[in-house]
Amino acid sequence: MPISTLSGIAAIVLYIASLSFQSHAIRTQNARIKAGPAVAATGLAAIALHGISAWLLVVRPDGYHFGIVQVSTLILAAIALLAMITNLRRPLAIIVLWVFPLAAVTLMLSLLIDSDYPAQQLTSGLAAHVLLSILAYSLFALASLQAAFLAFQNYNLKHQHASAVIRRFPPLQDMEKLLFELLWIAQVLLTLAIAAGFMFVDDLMAQGLPHKTVFSVLAWTVFSVLLWGRYRLGWRGNTAIKGTLAGFALLLLGFYGSKIVIEFILGG
Repeated sequence: MPISTLSGIAAIVLYIASLSFQSHAIRTQNARIKAGPAVAATGLAAIALHGISAWLLVVRPDGYHFGIVQVSTLILAAIALLAMITNLRRPLAIIVLWVFPLAAVTLMLSLLIDSDYPAQQLTSGLAAHVLLSILAYSLFALASLQAAFLAFQNYNLKHQHASAVIRRFPPLQDMEKLLFELLWIAQVLLTLAIAAGFMFVDDLMAQGLPHKTVFSVLAWTVFSVLLWGRYRLGWRGNTAIKGTLAGFALLLLGFYGSKIVIEFILGG
């Protein structure tokens, strides 16, 4: 059995174990706890094995395989790592409960579905562009999940629905602070990724990437305006939520839209 399959199966088992430990902690305590030793140990081990499996599926002797499922599982490995780091720093266990199942499912699909998308050879500059893009998308995905939680919390507090779930959320101010921390870091990475793309991609039209570039620049603009508004005008609440989700939607259209067109419609 290939190492990618073995490490992938082991990662899925450890994800389930980590989720079980986290769920028990939340039931007996609350979602405001940080990751305990059992959650951290099993979660970090799962993420490490997930990363190994995803890397081996993408990087092969004949080149880089950037099929939708393969790239997605690599992105989910990065998201899971960022979610765990966040949970180690702040009492936000509820994020892990959403991210880990998605990571496990995506990893399982990557082990079951192979890609016919042709392998690509990358220079160091293009590899840096791809890596920066994956990290930026992962952080923006985590920020969007945080924005969704913030919207849910904001709605319930506004309508005075003090359910048991809402009482387990961290304070609204802490949720907003984390959201903008994620957005600032992700925006820096996206800026570097776009710059690397313009520097190292010789012909965007020949690569079939113009619409991905346009949507990435539009998303960068939306996030720039949102971060400027936060810094200069104190934007928060629904403005922050809508801006984050709108920018991430543009990134999704740019990345997955171009992948679907190139891989399935145009056939590579």
